[in-house]
Amino acid sequence: MESAEIRRRWLSFFEERGHTVVPSASLIADDPTLLLVNAGMVPFKPYFLGETKPPAPRATSVQKCVRTPDIEEVGKTTRHGTFFQMCGNFSFGDYFKEGAIKYAWELLTSSVAEGGYGLEPEKLWITVYLDDDEAERIWRDVVGVPAERIQRLGKKDNFWSMGVPGPCGPCSEINYDRGPEFGVEGGPAVNDERYVEIWNLVFMQYERGAGDGKEDFPILGDLPSKNIDTGLGLERLAMILQGVQNMYETDTLRVVMDKATELTGVRYGAAQGTDVSMRVVADHMRTSVMLIGDGVTPGNEGRGYVLRRIMRRAIRNMRLMGATGPVVKDLIDVVIDTMGQQYPELITDRGRIETVALAEEAAFLKALKGGTNILDTAVSETKAAGGAVLAGEKAFLLHDTWGFPIDLTLEMAAEQGLKVDEDGFRRLMKEQRDRAKADAKAKKTGHADLSAYREIADAAGATEFTGYAVNSGESTVVGLLVNGLSSPAASEGDEVEVVLDRTPFYAEGGGQLADQGRIKLDSGAVIEVRDVQQPVPGVSVHKGSVQVGEVTVGASGYAAIDVKRRRAIARAHSATHLTHQALRDALGPTAAQAGSENSPGRFRFDFGSPNAVPGTVLTDVEQKINEVLSRELDVHAEIMSIDEAKKQGAIAEFGEKYGERVRVVTIGDFSKELCGGTHVGNTAQLGLVKLLGESSIGSGVRRVEALVGVDAYNFLAKEHTVVAQLQELVKGRPEELPEKVASMLGKLKDAEKEIEKFRAEKVLQAAAGLAAGARDIHGVAVVTGQVPDGTGADDLRKLVLDVRGRIPGDRAVVVALFSTANDRPLTVIATNEAARERGLKAGDLVRTAAKTLGGGGGGKPDVAQGGGQNPAAVDEAIAAVERLIGETA
Repeated sequence: MESAEIRRRWLSFFEERGHTVVPSASLIADDPTLLLVNAGMVPFKPYFLGETKPPAPRATSVQKCVRTPDIEEVGKTTRHGTFFQMCGNFSFGDYFKEGAIKYAWELLTSSVAEGGYGLEPEKLWITVYLDDDEAERIWRDVVGVPAERIQRLGKKDNFWSMGVPGPCGPCSEINYDRGPEFGVEGGPAVNDERYVEIWNLVFMQYERGAGDGKEDFPILGDLPSKNIDTGLGLERLAMILQGVQNMYETDTLRVVMDKATELTGVRYGAAQGTDVSMRVVADHMRTSVMLIGDGVTPGNEGRGYVLRRIMRRAIRNMRLMGATGPVVKDLIDVVIDTMGQQYPELITDRGRIETVALAEEAAFLKALKGGTNILDTAVSETKAAGGAVLAGEKAFLLHDTWGFPIDLTLEMAAEQGLKVDEDGFRRLMKEQRDRAKADAKAKKTGHADLSAYREIADAAGATEFTGYAVNSGESTVVGLLVNGLSSPAASEGDEVEVVLDRTPFYAEGGGQLADQGRIKLDSGAVIEVRDVQQPVPGVSVHKGSVQVGEVTVGASGYAAIDVKRRRAIARAHSATHLTHQALRDALGPTAAQAGSENSPGRFRFDFGSPNAVPGTVLTDVEQKINEVLSRELDVHAEIMSIDEAKKQGAIAEFGEKYGERVRVVTIGDFSKELCGGTHVGNTAQLGLVKLLGESSIGSGVRRVEALVGVDAYNFLAKEHTVVAQLQELVKGRPEELPEKVASMLGKLKDAEKEIEKFRAEKVLQAAAGLAAGARDIHGVAVVTGQVPDGTGADDLRKLVLDVRGRIPGDRAVVVALFSTANDRPLTVIATNEAARERGLKAGDLVRTAAKTLGGGGGGKPDVAQGGGQNPAAVDEAIAAVERLIGETA
């Protein structure tokens, strides 16, 4: 029975018995405490905790899950894997133990013809919790399982909780006896390799208190409502129903290994080392597809790092098995074809998934060659010096320069018998992060000693921000710095940093630029404020210059912001929230905020996306934003608990740290975000939002830039002028401009093609002369040389094949030609069948040439291509190829 059919039968069985079918949630968990969804019940957690009322008393799902604690163990055994599917049925105060047990037994043991899985009842063993007499009675007296096949286990094995105070309860597990070839008899209490667990029934009936570990916590009493949470591992059941030894031989993973065999020539089962690599590739490529499908993109933090790590581990294991070129597309296509039977969105989204995966493969292959050479050298030096630990500095170099995840360095070093100084590596990483933070902070603080700000904070307390309610107000100077040093006074012309007891000035933060304005003291002194920062938490530092008079600590005065600037920034910030929501509506929740800057009249917004946003989508987003403006929605902010904010659906970015109380900004019924910035009172105050376009600012991150209000109007006015000028140039109406410009460009491209055709013909005219000049090296007709600079790879390949075809086929022939295009050398080498019979393969020859050129290459035995960095080494590369021909022939 195929995995897709197992899934279908599960959902059909429980739907027929009154359960609401709940689609699998995204692997990107809503729960900020989780990196990825790692259990089938995660989407149902709010219902079990009583935070949200369940939509129905009964539910069922097949949930995608990823667990990553033991990535380095994947492949070494047949039991470890990262992605799995958990089939679950859930009852919220409806049926309890007897209902759950009877459903499980019926589905497992009913015949295939009746819609069940057709397992033999005599091969099923049951475990129950030590004192759960009720569950044992149901299994024995109601279902009819013999007492000798029911075993009692303790809290560690048969009691469930979330690890924190809350719901808990005993479990009952169903195990399948795989037979004596898997070990001694005696039931799951004796041998969990032979008696493999396939289904766990959790009876949530108690409330637990605080405690550590799986066993050390008190039971506080009964829950007011008893619930059922069960989980059946789809892959484990597939292993049994498909009659295979382990999950890697099931249908959804075996096809990936078969494709890896096709690409490398390595057969699964031939050797322990390559079997490990095969399992790594199968598991990691499937997990990669599922993660990318749910919107994860490779990165250096969080779930993006998980994806990058497993993808690079899979690619490297393909190289270990002999793959020389790109392999990811072939592998992910077979995963999509297989898993798409269960998740059709993978097929629909194939293009995006391929784009993300191929970009990561290209980046890693580029880094792998150089990084591997560095690592090999470092390993050799370490061993030569009698060491057993690779220096942390080397691991840091590999990470910082070549993009090697530390886990990959650990694995590659271990393969050569070395450990890695992880503490040294992490120290250097911390120093780098600290330097980056210090540099960023220095730009804002002028390299002032932070202790001066802390002394002010200790003496005067935090600055009270009044700017949400007012634009000006009375204040007292509680701290003063001149040239980064505390000072009791400052004179006219001094550059100063002023700390007030209360301020209407917004300090830069959350993507919003700081307010500007003036502080007028009762003494007549005036400070022009250009910037406001918080170098230490809670202390707003006003940076500016003394325009008039003398400023002293303790002086009273009046602080007033530039209201026009504040309003322009507020419009930009509110527009950012609207843009964020509109992008999420258009692209899905993966278009999460990755940064922003709100300045007067304009903003930029960074968000997650694996590829460019189509122009039509951007136009729709812009239209939606401006439609919201016309609805004149009120904007309001309120303080609430973080839990209440989440319940209301406020957007909180994963990885951000929030206090118990948060500020939530709501724009009508359209947007709700956690935000500390300033905003307009109504969307009509924005006037107009114009998106200028979007671009890439890094792997998987896009940036939208936009204008707001008068700035947007001025931009459109200028565009109108440009359109009028174009009309005059091409003699057409505005709506005709795209067609007329496209026509002009088409004619230009046609002319360029004619020029290219003429140049290519000129290159190919040299074929006859090159063939006639073939030299004999140990009986091999050899043509080597350099063609005119600017000859591209396609033309060079045509020329090489033409020359090879002009030399009689009864002779062994090698043609190796070189060119320099865009200041980079490239080579194409071809051999005929007679040459290959003498051991001359194009791929081997290209690798020799490319290494000399400072690059790499590969291809098939009959024709291969390579390139490098050093055009001056072409003559040396030609000599290296001729030498190898002489040695081989």
